[in-house]
Amino acid sequence: MSVITLTTDFGDLYPAAMKAVILGINPGAQIVDITHHISQAGIREGAFALYSLVPYFPAKSVHVGVVDPGVGTARRALAVKAGSPGNEQFFVGPDNGLLIPAARRLGEMEVYEIRNLDLILHSRVSATFHGRDIFAPVGARLSMGVPVKDVGPESPDFVDLDFGNFGIDGRFVFGEMLLSDSFGNVITNIPEEMILELCDYGTLFEVNGRQVPFLQTYGMAGKGEPLALIGSHGFLEFAVNQGSAARYFGIEAGDPVEIKVM
Repeated sequence: MSVITLTTDFGDLYPAAMKAVILGINPGAQIVDITHHISQAGIREGAFALYSLVPYFPAKSVHVGVVDPGVGTARRALAVKAGSPGNEQFFVGPDNGLLIPAARRLGEMEVYEIRNLDLILHSRVSATFHGRDIFAPVGARLSMGVPVKDVGPESPDFVDLDFGNFGIDGRFVFGEMLLSDSFGNVITNIPEEMILELCDYGTLFEVNGRQVPFLQTYGMAGKGEPLALIGSHGFLEFAVNQGSAARYFGIEAGDPVEIKVM
């Protein structure tokens, strides 16, 4: 059975149109919604959502990502193959960096520009809904075995994106908030290895004027109490046990963060 995932900032309604197109081409597809609640135009946030999950999907999975503030402009449409031979996965979406961290995490990448009009929706292509008219049909056709090179020419000059812009300055760690999840946990781009080189569990951090302990898991803090921890994704995150760190600290995806290690 073919697995096709969807990651968008569409909220309700529009993902159903993409699913209808996919199932019209590949009725046997198993569609997995990663999320449709990425912040509007939150490209880095969407990229992290894909990045955090792709290792757990089977070979040949197709990931359609549409966080696309440039829809209808000259920005290109891409299809990517990534991973070791026999374990490849595929990515379809806009050329704005959204797909690249997840694809790179799987290994060697081949990036192609979608130009083959035979693979897109055969009705008029909307200037505002390439998720339905280009990315969904191309993803469905890749899931049925169409070779990725058939979408168009190879594109080595794609828009890159990584989760950089983090570092250490003495007892300060700085980075960026990548994602606020549905629990209100706020995930940074600061990797586990950097934090564990600098301090141990039980250390106090200061963030936005508030002190918070660095613990191993949520239940080690009391109800309503804040904590920092390494999440399942391998990055530092801030949480409030049975509460919202986004509200507690007044931070959200895209905000810079400076952490003082006490």
